[in-house]
Amino acid sequence: MAEPGIHPTAIIEQGAKLGAGVKIGPFCVVGPEVALGEGVELVSHVVVAGTTAIGPRTRIFPFASIGHQPQDLKFHGEPCTLSVGADCIIREGVTMNPGTEGGGSQTVVGDRCAFLANSHVGHDCHVGNNVVFSNNVMLAGHCHVGDFAIIGGGAAVIQFARVGPHAFVGGMSGLENDLIPYGMALGNRAYLSGLNIVGLQRRGFSRTDIHDLRRAYRLLFAAEGTLMERLDDVAQEFSTHPIVQEIVAFIRQGGKRSLCTPKNGADA
Repeated sequence: MAEPGIHPTAIIEQGAKLGAGVKIGPFCVVGPEVALGEGVELVSHVVVAGTTAIGPRTRIFPFASIGHQPQDLKFHGEPCTLSVGADCIIREGVTMNPGTEGGGSQTVVGDRCAFLANSHVGHDCHVGNNVVFSNNVMLAGHCHVGDFAIIGGGAAVIQFARVGPHAFVGGMSGLENDLIPYGMALGNRAYLSGLNIVGLQRRGFSRTDIHDLRRAYRLLFAAEGTLMERLDDVAQEFSTHPIVQEIVAFIRQGGKRSLCTPKNGADA
């Protein structure tokens, strides 16, 4: 007889760790190295494999494949992990891969994220808190996505790209460069099309903060001088503005991709 909350058709392999109040619906499979936190729900036909930890109260919907071998031809069976935070929503057909030896051996997803149907999180990705992936989003390996970022339906993010906190990638976009915090990228290939003003307003940023961000944006992507010269000017002029300094730090940190920039300067 199945345990309370676990459907009799579900397969829970020996070694799996189930927190209090876990619900596992029909035809789910939970692997031997999986840990499900308190109150996790697998609705039905969900497979959780590998060395995977699912945080408390996360709900996973039918036909999601979580923690299976990464889609990386260099993977040779090395130990790797996937960690998903608390209070996430993982809808139908979502796939999430663990890390690989070449990328730190772990994929990490934060708390309160929503992954809509058929979206994908590739190996060695780091996704922050309160992130939204719309339907069919494709996140390639080694990407970093900051807190409160939103990626629109059908968008693709190239491997090793960074999406800054509070950024927005428009639906059907192809992002092949780093997107600054608070920025908005549109198109295929995507270009920087301004700031995510709607997102900032929804999250309660003040008019003063938004005004300062707009001014810094215009200076940063003006036509005069080099980007690094303009970056130094912005860093000095907005030295006491933590939001602007977040953008400055993001650009200075750099990565393996170029920076997503406007088509025609700051007026784009």
